[in-house]
Amino acid sequence: MNALKIKQTPLIAIAKLFLKLGCIGFGGPAVHIAMMEEEVVRKRKWFSHEYFLDLVSATNLIPGPNSTEMTMHIGHERAGWKGLVVAGLCFIFPAVIITAIFAWAYQQYGKLPEVTPFIYGIKPAIIAVIVAMMISLGKKALKTIELGIIGVIAAVLAWYGINEIYILFGGGLAGILIHLAKSRQSLNSFAPFLLFQASIFSSDSFNWKLFWIFLKIGAILYGSGYVLFAFLNTELVSTGLLSKQELIDAIAVGQFTPGPVFSSATFIGWQIAGLPGAIAATIGIFLPSFLFVSFLNPLIPKLRKSKIMSAFLDTVNIVSVALILVVCADMAKTSIADWKTILIAMLGFAITLKFKKLNSAFIVLGGSLLGYLLWLI
Repeated sequence: MNALKIKQTPLIAIAKLFLKLGCIGFGGPAVHIAMMEEEVVRKRKWFSHEYFLDLVSATNLIPGPNSTEMTMHIGHERAGWKGLVVAGLCFIFPAVIITAIFAWAYQQYGKLPEVTPFIYGIKPAIIAVIVAMMISLGKKALKTIELGIIGVIAAVLAWYGINEIYILFGGGLAGILIHLAKSRQSLNSFAPFLLFQASIFSSDSFNWKLFWIFLKIGAILYGSGYVLFAFLNTELVSTGLLSKQELIDAIAVGQFTPGPVFSSATFIGWQIAGLPGAIAATIGIFLPSFLFVSFLNPLIPKLRKSKIMSAFLDTVNIVSVALILVVCADMAKTSIADWKTILIAMLGFAITLKFKKLNSAFIVLGGSLLGYLLWLI
């Protein structure tokens, strides 16, 4: 139980924290969550490790951008619905503004700036930070041998491409069954989750059409930026609203700018319909997350009080850690491929473990600069 959630946090403190994370959060959801763990668990002591993991699991169980939803959960815990809105908007805002600038420049000049030398060093540094922090969270999540076995199975399934939502709910169900077997309870006390999806409504306005397209994607999308790519390809490229190259460049912008990858929607909306299109697409893709989190967050403490649902959360926690580590392994296949990137990764890992109070943003920045210097060799 999160005994630290009683005292409320001023909205200005929440805004400052998530604006900062929105500005320095390079690398996607896994590193965003690792940075949040550092800020709200280790430094500020707002949550216990266990409760933080419960929030991570909750974000994995609903559609939408996981790290953005994580900011909303934290904001809601510390300052109610106002905290939810402030945390979410402050985390999204820097990414949207930076992406909009790239979108304008791309429309004017037809190409993206050269960022390869910096990304070369950022990626191995990010992987090192995530792995080091997941070791810490994994130790807290690994409560029993059975959970360890489920975590290993989850990692193997994810590595072979099984959809992560099946792994999460399958792992949670396995945790419930193990709990019932140990306590010899019946299945009558188990209540399944209900997931709601947004409907699509027709409109004569093209910007409203864009809004509904991205609202639908935000309401039903599970998974990584690669899954987002597939959805956008179906909704926009196949219908002729966007070219394949524009979609590839949009996802690239979402990957190498800080904050949520879903800011790609801003870039795409701008290419299709200028600034109004960018606003419509951005609001559409992020709005479902605010609604999902506001509905789910109050239920988390109640789930933890139930022995059966507590077993479900414990299992989903270890599965979530396993999935993040698999993402790191997948990233490492292409990002850590020579002695230079191996060196950056090893230094980042060692520094993260040795200097636990050091802000991980400095490690990522150091990796970027070292990568740039080594790129010139």
